[in-house]
Amino acid sequence: MAARSRLLASLAATLVVLVAPSAGSADVRTMSSSNQLQTALLGQVNALRAANGLGRLRLSTSLSAAAGRHSTEMARRGYFSHDSANGASFSSRIEQFYSPRGFHSWTVGENLLWASPDVGALRALKLWLASPPHRANLLSPRWREIGLAAVHSTSAPGVYGGRPATVLTADFGARTR
Repeated sequence: MAARSRLLASLAATLVVLVAPSAGSADVRTMSSSNQLQTALLGQVNALRAANGLGRLRLSTSLSAAAGRHSTEMARRGYFSHDSANGASFSSRIEQFYSPRGFHSWTVGENLLWASPDVGALRALKLWLASPPHRANLLSPRWREIGLAAVHSTSAPGVYGGRPATVLTADFGARTR
């Protein structure tokens, strides 16, 4: 079964889509978080940054909560976008979890990816590195923290075509006092 991939980019943030045909979808849709993928991807991102003379990113529970909500919402509602289902921008969504209050500067970024049926940390990193906007996010010296969330659905609706899908959100952030 040959995999085919599509690459989408937006001005505010970037998207990567990898789609492989599926034999069929499960009768009952279930969703689960993939902590193993999240942990492995954090290691891959930090190894990449170290190899390029950049500081390691700290895992942020706040950014991970924002990423988790977004991955879950996209998988449950069947859409793929940096914007929330209600049309709110990704920065507005992240701000609900990763507040700029009390900080002199605040900046956030986001990478998204979905794969059917599955994706590993190294494959996700390679896909992002093949896209200049994703690569820029991964290798930006301004980021200090990262939040990661991978959600797997056995039968994702909408753009996922009822197939199994893994939806991955990486939220990047930096706040200075």
